[in-house]
Amino acid sequence: MAQNFRNYLIQNTGTVAVDLLGGAIGAGTYDCVISLRLANTTTSTISVDVYIKDTNNYYLIKNAPIVSGGSLELMDGGSKVVLQAGQQLYGISDTASSLDTVVSVVDQIST
Repeated sequence: MAQNFRNYLIQNTGTVAVDLLGGAIGAGTYDCVISLRLANTTTSTISVDVYIKDTNNYYLIKNAPIVSGGSLELMDGGSKVVLQAGQQLYGISDTASSLDTVVSVVDQIST
């Protein structure tokens, strides 16, 4: 079975949470986040959250500082996060237009 790799690029996230995958995971499917990098595009340190929204918010990271020009990688080599039907992945910063995000996903790993 062929794998469907997807790359989501989000620029200038600020103080309003942004859906990093462009919508909820489809019914009867699972997606696997294989890489998640957050970059600070401002001249000051920012604080960021990334969470999975289901019936509640489940934080992957909360109030994480990223220095000016720095980045934070949440998924590296061995860690992965599986999202199931109806779940969404959100990111937010404490500073307007300050965060760029790159998310790589294996789409629909099972149906």
